[in-house]
Amino acid sequence: MLTRYMAGVVAARTGDEMSGPALLVAGLAATGSPLLGASLLAGLTVSAAVGGPLLGVLLDRARRPGRLLAGCLLGYAGGLLLVAYGVGRAPGAVLVALAAVTGLAGPALTGGWTGQLPLVSGPDARRLTRATTLDAMSYNVAGLAGPAAVGVVAAVGGGTAAVPVSVALLLIALPAAWTLPARDLPATAAAPPPVLDGVRVVVRNRVLRRATAGSMVSCAGAGMFVVSAPVLGLELAGDSGRGTLLLAVTAAAGLAANGLLAWRGGPRRWDTTLVRSTALIGLGMATAAGAGALAGAYWLAVVAAAMVGAGEGPQLTALFAVRQREAPAGLRSQVFTTGASLKMTSFAAGSALAGPLSAHAAGAALLAGAALQAVAVAVLFHRAADERGGR
Repeated sequence: MLTRYMAGVVAARTGDEMSGPALLVAGLAATGSPLLGASLLAGLTVSAAVGGPLLGVLLDRARRPGRLLAGCLLGYAGGLLLVAYGVGRAPGAVLVALAAVTGLAGPALTGGWTGQLPLVSGPDARRLTRATTLDAMSYNVAGLAGPAAVGVVAAVGGGTAAVPVSVALLLIALPAAWTLPARDLPATAAAPPPVLDGVRVVVRNRVLRRATAGSMVSCAGAGMFVVSAPVLGLELAGDSGRGTLLLAVTAAAGLAANGLLAWRGGPRRWDTTLVRSTALIGLGMATAAGAGALAGAYWLAVVAAAMVGAGEGPQLTALFAVRQREAPAGLRSQVFTTGASLKMTSFAAGSALAGPLSAHAAGAALLAGAALQAVAVAVLFHRAADERGGR
């Protein structure tokens, strides 16, 4: 069952990672300007804050949550096709609105799947830990393969060819989603839980509150790194494509770090891992800013990108482990989709802020991102201190 789950989730998340860059490329190919593509990407991601909590409620009350996930995959794929078809044919405002509606299903591709891991792995704690680590690795695989696939497909088939490939990957994940295990619902589940129950759990549980707040701040900083990477490549190597390769280095390092984590069986203290990995991300971003201050120091930027990835991989695994441990069983999907929604919105905010900063200099955006990681460490550190003191 876990093998089928991983095959489905890797296909779904790779298609998701392709969708944003594919729309950017399609908009650029149709209009000659990056403005439309950037607006479509913003619409696709910002609406996740609304869709996540509602989707979590529906998943938690569904006896067959996989069927709902399959429906979300279909809706997301269909929305992407409509947006891509409308580029160059329909008004931009209409397309952005359609992208925003499509983005409501976005959390299904992230937290929606992860929330079902206990159904896939069973009650054994060690199997759940292993499944959580592998699930986090799927993000690294998708982050590495998705953008690279867009570049290859666009080069071979043209600017509009990447969207259908993204849609095809989403559809490939349908059988795995459809066949996810059913759950036994208690009699009280007949009445739908309030939409904000998952939000209340996150707010009232001190551990979840700190983990969620810290991950949001950190994710905003990650958005700054993604936006500034192409500019950094242009500054250091005269080619923005060399900057995009830095993102591939980050994804590969995250995959390797999570692979090592899975091989070792995971740490005993996930809360401490969350703090340390976030600190490593900040150190990597500060190092990248230092590379920007040194003409021709592209090699240092590669090292910095690897440091960021070595932090991001374990950070995501640790965050998932904390959520699995702290979330009530009947509200687990809500907690995961709410957390995913908040992180996606934070990423969009950080990306928007990084635009004008990186236009001045990539180092400015990278230093701002490193500062956000320091704030995230401060937020998370209190929880780790509680853990060491024995709560």
